[in-house]
Amino acid sequence: MPQLLLATNNAGKLAEYDVLLEGCGWEVMTPRDLGIDTEVDETGETYEANATMKARRGAEVSGLVTLADDSGIEIEAIDGEPGVRSARFLGEDATYAERFAEIQRKLAGEPRERRRARFRCVIAVADPRTGVVRTAEGEVFGLIAESPAGEGGFGYDPVFWVPQRSATMADLPEHQKNIISHRARAVAGARQILKELLYEHERNEGDGNWEPGTR
Repeated sequence: MPQLLLATNNAGKLAEYDVLLEGCGWEVMTPRDLGIDTEVDETGETYEANATMKARRGAEVSGLVTLADDSGIEIEAIDGEPGVRSARFLGEDATYAERFAEIQRKLAGEPRERRRARFRCVIAVADPRTGVVRTAEGEVFGLIAESPAGEGGFGYDPVFWVPQRSATMADLPEHQKNIISHRARAVAGARQILKELLYEHERNEGDGNWEPGTR
């Protein structure tokens, strides 16, 4: 089975991808598994740019097909902030409790309809053999909750209210979140990309031409 590098050491993401990529036909590896460093400065102005940089970096240092993502929360009333800078909102060392408090401060007095928000995720898959990077994306719409709730998930999940489920993303059981989340929806497209790459791998392996990631 060919190896796929998942270019993150984020425990929350790894747990979700462990479920979302099950049965994809690839053996999923992490930078920690391989003893490599895939970190890059996320200087892109879009999710796609950051995901692409991370995927390219992973493919370059590992020689493996690499999957990376970038995601964020966009809040309508504050002009789509924090958006692509969600992981660095108020600074990289800020806690999520501090970020939640600042969001609530910015939304103080706003009516429910002005608390609309969405989670977005872009996944990039880089093929070291060809240098080609393909992307898939997903989004989910909701509201900013009046206060954090829920013990599950990670990141901004406790303040993202999903009206159809009458719960925050952090309140949802894992199997429900992994159906409706922005990351789950992006993975649906990424799985098709991986399926096509797997077909190319098998075809080229039969011709004796495949090299990267065949272990």
